[in-house]
Amino acid sequence: MARRVSAIRYAQAAFQIAGDKNELDVWQRDLKKVARLGEDAEIRAFLEEPKIRFEDKAKLLAEQLVELNPLVLNLTYLLITKGRFNFIGDISDEFERLLSSYRGIEQAEVTTAVPLSDEAKARLKRRLGALVAKKIVLKTRVDPSLVSGMVARIGDRLLDGSTRSGLAALRRELRQGRI
Repeated sequence: MARRVSAIRYAQAAFQIAGDKNELDVWQRDLKKVARLGEDAEIRAFLEEPKIRFEDKAKLLAEQLVELNPLVLNLTYLLITKGRFNFIGDISDEFERLLSSYRGIEQAEVTTAVPLSDEAKARLKRRLGALVAKKIVLKTRVDPSLVSGMVARIGDRLLDGSTRSGLAALRRELRQGRI
């Protein structure tokens, strides 16, 4: 959880700087480049190894990240010196979320018990969009343990309409003698 909070703070700071410089798209592209680099296990291990000199890490980055915005490169150096390069994927994802929100687009992560048809996805996008008054980009996944219904996460909102959570609530009420 602390890692996620730190990644959010880095992303918010980066978003502020990018917005002030009117370089949101540049930062988005460059953060994705660095995040892709961080997915390479060998490179990530090299950059996270404390025994390797910073100069050698910087040389590798200069070779791998050609034409990168200098401030994005500075952020990458900062993450390396603080031992937080492994945050880069989360920072890039959060920056993407902030940019989408800034543009009036909200991501909704929806988990259902069964796969949704294209028609059901379109209806769900419209309903969730009306709820938050933004255009919705839907990410779906299937979890049969929900039994039926769905769980949707939009930003910091959680909408749980699953049968599993309904049964859990009923179980709690029965244990407390309310029913």
